[in-house]
Amino acid sequence: MDMFDAVQQAVCFLRARLSSEVQVAIVLGTGLGGVAENLEVAARIPYREIPHFPESTVEGHKGELVFGKLGGKSVLAMQGRFHYYEGYSLQQTTLPIRIMRALGCRFLLVNSAAGGLNPHFRAGDVMIVTDHINLMGDNPLRGVLDPRLGERFPDMSRPYDDELIRRAGEAAVERKIQVKYGVYAAVSGPNLETRAETRMLRLLGADAVGMSTVPEVIVASQIGFRTLALAAVTNVNLPDAMEPVSVETVIENAQLIQPKLGAITERVLERLS
Repeated sequence: MDMFDAVQQAVCFLRARLSSEVQVAIVLGTGLGGVAENLEVAARIPYREIPHFPESTVEGHKGELVFGKLGGKSVLAMQGRFHYYEGYSLQQTTLPIRIMRALGCRFLLVNSAAGGLNPHFRAGDVMIVTDHINLMGDNPLRGVLDPRLGERFPDMSRPYDDELIRRAGEAAVERKIQVKYGVYAAVSGPNLETRAETRMLRLLGADAVGMSTVPEVIVASQIGFRTLALAAVTNVNLPDAMEPVSVETVIENAQLIQPKLGAITERVLERLS
């Protein structure tokens, strides 16, 4: 079955279970699923029940689609995402983005845990993503062109929406949350970076590094989403003073940051027109 038909089957399944139209899609990363707990929940749908949906195999990812209200908007939130390093193709990892757009979502809010590279960052910071670098060695748009899925060469000069970035900054000020702005580098993982790789990433201009977000944003740009990405800086990698980091520490720190992400996200949604 081709991608377009898979999207349509999943959309038909979900429309029968959603009580209203959906305006906003949210993707929650490692340790950040608790952001969805602020929703006025109308339905929870396990990924395993949705046609063609992959299953999340990563610790810290709950693996269900949550439908409800947040900030007065109708929201579909993914509690857990899919990663290239799990063995999925980038086409599979980004399938939910296509499905949520086909359901009528116009805005995409992506949250993720990330390692800080900027020496001015600290663990616990929130970074508003202004641009990205794709170092995954693959692209979700690669393959035979199906015009029903979007154009072959989408413009990437503004993958992150300027107005949403501004609103996120204003929301942070109102909530008294200090935020950083920066460039997110995506790598395939699952291993964390060496000192040499960390130094290289910083030289390339990256402020944080992670193993997600970028494929989703590439597809979002192709299909017309307005996108905002927030990264929870769970640790800071300084190549000349690196210390071992465990996944458990990343999850614990992400969970400490998620109230900040939740507050910013809710305030941004309240102001969406």
